[in-house]
Amino acid sequence: MSLAMPSEHALRRTALVVAGLNVAYFAVEVVAAPIIGSVALFADSADFLEDAAVNLLIVLALGWSISARAKLGVVLAAFALLPAFAALWTAWFKISGGGVPEPFALGLIGAGALAVNLVCAAMLARHRGTGGSLGAAAWLAARNDALGNVAIIAAALVTASLWHSFWPDLIVGAALFVLNLDAAGDIYKAARKERRELAA
Repeated sequence: MSLAMPSEHALRRTALVVAGLNVAYFAVEVVAAPIIGSVALFADSADFLEDAAVNLLIVLALGWSISARAKLGVVLAAFALLPAFAALWTAWFKISGGGVPEPFALGLIGAGALAVNLVCAAMLARHRGTGGSLGAAAWLAARNDALGNVAIIAAALVTASLWHSFWPDLIVGAALFVLNLDAAGDIYKAARKERRELAA
């Protein structure tokens, strides 16, 4: 097992703070989503849980060998797919049962999520080149969540003013699915790059 460099110690501290923020807002969204009937919020709550897991894994794995990190990068790619399929599952029930989420609550909770993810992304941006696929995984997760939160706020505005339907919420859920597939692919590519560099 190799010793972590000073920059990796900084990433570990940052990842621990980010994990705590993600767990806290996961609790907010997982309670609120079924109350207001939002597919997008449920998918986003799964994103927060995924991000917390990724950052906790970073706290544990920094200091491991490059080979072990590359293997963990593949596991992180699989983690990135979990919220994507959670969104699909909830979307199916939304289409079957209908119901329009309360737009003010959706927008307010989405704005809070955006604030949390912007803070996390800013904290992780300086570390995205640290720790190989680990730093990349954490930053990509925060970036994608921030983009998803903007879409949630937009869905709330559209639902309130233009289209009183469950479709804006459902469309955002589909967008979150695509974002998570993209993040999983990027994390997997970073892990494969580490393996190639190790082999060389």
